[in-house]
Amino acid sequence: MFKPSQPMMARLRLTTKQVNGGYYKGNRTGSMGYFAKNGSYVIDWKKVRTYVVPENLADFKLTPFVTKRMAPTKGKYIRELEKNGKTVIVERAFGGKEYLDMWASDNGQEVLEQERLEQEASSSAVPPRQ
Repeated sequence: MFKPSQPMMARLRLTTKQVNGGYYKGNRTGSMGYFAKNGSYVIDWKKVRTYVVPENLADFKLTPFVTKRMAPTKGKYIRELEKNGKTVIVERAFGGKEYLDMWASDNGQEVLEQERLEQEASSSAVPPRQ
């Protein structure tokens, strides 16, 4: 009978159909509680993760995973509306124009190359008049 090799076994997906009953694979996050008999989930507060911020954080020797020197990113998009002579600032969704601007700023060389190719195509497509 065919049996996969060890490296192949590492790649095969382990599902509950391949193991006896009661197996739960999970996603490596750990349990925060338990399921009650009525089907609801009860949080066990002893299992909930808490993160302690050290005192004197500015003088703390360990560094965070994210640098403190990073420029703040634009998180909310706003628009200004005028109602009854007053300017009101309203939050709005991330739009297509912002996406294209962000894409162009990240892919500057590609944008310049595309513009150059369009310029060449438009100049060679139209024959000069005499």
